[in-house]
Amino acid sequence: MAVCMLIGMTPDGTHFPDRVLLSYDVSGTARSAAVQVCQIVFGRTRVARLTGEVRHETGFIHRAGVVWIGQSVLVLPPADADELAARLRRLGVRVAMAPVAIGRASLEAFRRPA
Repeated sequence: MAVCMLIGMTPDGTHFPDRVLLSYDVSGTARSAAVQVCQIVFGRTRVARLTGEVRHETGFIHRAGVVWIGQSVLVLPPADADELAARLRRLGVRVAMAPVAIGRASLEAFRRPA
């Protein structure tokens, strides 16, 4: 019964997953890509050289419904997973995704403290 509550339905009656498990792998020789991946996933802080203005750019792990499970593994809403996968693939990163049905309480057990 819990799985039924976690799976949504499109207007045409087909089901879609509540969340997507996404794993990515950056080649050890691709240092530049690895840095960019970290900035996309975790965010970064930029300081303007001339003005000293500080700008915080949030990463995917700061989006609503996204949970960082661990080393290169996240659980995301489907739209966020598709967006992240596309951005990572453009950098030459290997990405694997699978739909998952997981209760919100169970997912919260993986959430790291702020």
